[in-house]
Amino acid sequence: MRGRGLGCGCLGCGGSSLLVIALMAGLAWFYVVQPAREFLASWQPPAQVQTTAQQSGGTKADAPLTTADVQRFVRVRREVKKALGSSFTNVQQVWTDIQNGQSPSVVTVLNVVRGVGSGIGQARQAQTAALAKEGMGAARYAAVRREVNRALGLPEVDFAEAANALQQGRFPDLNTTVQTATASERALVAPFREELTKTAAAGLLGL
Repeated sequence: MRGRGLGCGCLGCGGSSLLVIALMAGLAWFYVVQPAREFLASWQPPAQVQTTAQQSGGTKADAPLTTADVQRFVRVRREVKKALGSSFTNVQQVWTDIQNGQSPSVVTVLNVVRGVGSGIGQARQAQTAALAKEGMGAARYAAVRREVNRALGLPEVDFAEAANALQQGRFPDLNTTVQTATASERALVAPFREELTKTAAAGLLGL
């Protein structure tokens, strides 16, 4: 009587393979998709606050950068950094590594996403409230952030977008290429360069 071949359990080779696939899918859900979902759920501000932010700010998102834009951006970032509290220190370390040439990975994204915890929700609420106070729309803020990063010679890496991609089963874009700024952008950002450099890590969280 023949015994079973090596490598095939009681479910047979096909059943063992399905078990491994199911296990891998479960691990992917627990370690990748679920943390990304929880982060994005906290990242979304309350519905009524979102509505206020969307209605505020008359400046078009793609309008030329102005000194007033940069000043408003600086004030919003101050509130964001304050709301992040101790979570900002961990994000700052990852940002420093990126500036030193270390490319972020999916593991980096997940570590940051888990590390900020509930702090991201508080930071998003602070950001949205500050935007409403400044009369600045979310789309305009994001556009100014891109221009500020260019002027500072920093890459535009957004872990919130990366988390969204992971939740949808896509590999995130973690490109750290630095875009070239215009002379005008550099001149407008120059007076605030020191403070903006210190708070730039918040951009990793889409803030």
